[in-house]
Amino acid sequence: MTAEELPFEDALARLESLVDRLEHGDLALEEALTAFEQGVRLTRQCAAQLEQAERRVDELVEEGGEWLRRPLDEAVEDES
Repeated sequence: MTAEELPFEDALARLESLVDRLEHGDLALEEALTAFEQGVRLTRQCAAQLEQAERRVDELVEEGGEWLRRPLDEAVEDES
């Protein structure tokens, strides 16, 4: 399974593991660079997945005595 296919939680866990390895400082230079590159890819993947989830978040609003769902982006635009 490639990093792009990892669910968010798995990608985040893998990223945390890489950070721990890098923080210990006991990796050879080439291993540290490889771990860093993997970390950057995982960070970008997690950020993209969070942005996608954020776009999917709905807000519940009460209009005319009924509860309606609308995209959160619409709610933010309406408040401006």
